[in-house]
Amino acid sequence: MVTCREAWKQIWDALQKAGTEDARADANLLMELAAGNGWRWRDDPLSQTEQELLSEWTRQRMEHRPIQYIAGRWPFLDLELEVGPGVLVPRADTEIVCEAAAQRMSGKPAPKILDLCAGSGALGLGLGRMLPKAQVICVEKSPEAYRYLTRNCALNKAVQPVLGDVFQYQKTLEEDAFDLIVSNPPYLTGEEMQQLQPEVAFEPAMALDGGSDGLDFYRHIAGQYQRALCSGGWLVFEIGWQQRSAVESILRGTGWTEVGGCKDLGGNDRAVWAKKP
Repeated sequence: MVTCREAWKQIWDALQKAGTEDARADANLLMELAAGNGWRWRDDPLSQTEQELLSEWTRQRMEHRPIQYIAGRWPFLDLELEVGPGVLVPRADTEIVCEAAAQRMSGKPAPKILDLCAGSGALGLGLGRMLPKAQVICVEKSPEAYRYLTRNCALNKAVQPVLGDVFQYQKTLEEDAFDLIVSNPPYLTGEEMQQLQPEVAFEPAMALDGGSDGLDFYRHIAGQYQRALCSGGWLVFEIGWQQRSAVESILRGTGWTEVGGCKDLGGNDRAVWAKKP
């Protein structure tokens, strides 16, 4: 029979040897998933089912399967989103982008918002949480990711999931239809796609690959979606940490004004925004 503390030590040792990024936090989460939040105070031994679950999940994590996929749900702001294979993992850095977008809507009590490359719906749902009267459309191309998007959108009936291709969807939109467009598009370069960290390699390439220079989606959205914004409306992007200058140049070159941005909590450039004249 194995106690909770003995099991935790075994998991921690195994994950350390496998080189996972934060073995202690991962071991804690796996124990919570299998044995409940109060596992630290349990005196009884783990059941056979709990041991089997921990064994399987530890094996998966040792193979660098994202801990978020193993958990099946992950926090974003004060939401908990369903995630798994086929959808990009919500990240804390994206919360900064969501907050920057909400700030652009100051004075707009009921904005109409379009979230492009929505994935799990983190940005759109986060904005729906921050702006309770907002109407949000989340567009996602991948059928695998769309399944998670539709389930997560059940959290807020004012957030509508749409299965669509960002490179075509603008043709369906009326002029001046939105106050805000947000996007966390694929932005890794071709070179970066060949050098993915083990955990990131589990995530869908469709959500990561931004073309040879990582800028394909920024060029298209900046050039093709401006007409869908009302005058004075805002476009807010998540960017890679080395892309701010390039994305700002694209925006200025396609007629946007008041181009700016901000850093994430790690001090890296993370969001860029621009206003339609």
